Amino acid sequence: MSLPPYADLLGITLAPRDGEAPVLEMPFRDDVLGRPGFLHGGAIAGLLEVAAIVSLQHALAEEGGAKGPPARIKPVNVTVDFMRGGRDKPTHAEGIVTRLGTRVANVEAIAWQDDRTRPIAHARMNYLIARD
Repeated sequence: MSLPPYADLLGITLAPRDGEAPVLEMPFRDDVLGRPGFLHGGAIAGLLEVAAIVSLQHALAEEGGAKGPPARIKPVNVTVDFMRGGRDKPTHAEGIVTRLGTRVANVEAIAWQDDRTRPIAHARMNYLIARD
């Protein structure tokens, strides 16, 4: 699975899971620093967007199997809710495809640090799907 170039800038890595979209991890480093000791909100939003894209690519691959070229996805809108400050530790994120239609997909993504049940941010995203 290929990640967008922005993922490299954020230092994002993938942790594959059997039959599911991978979980992403972003290390804490100076490149993602906001106020001292905390993640920048843009870095958190970027992590969530990449998690959503990865989960949607995974769902499209599962749906289409090996037939034909992959679909192109285009973001329509993104809403991010910041719940608590991201501290100076690794941050994890996961995307969840809530609806995969023929032309539109709805995806949610959550980011957490120590405990998945205590997210630091949540996003809802809608994508236009251009199938070749």
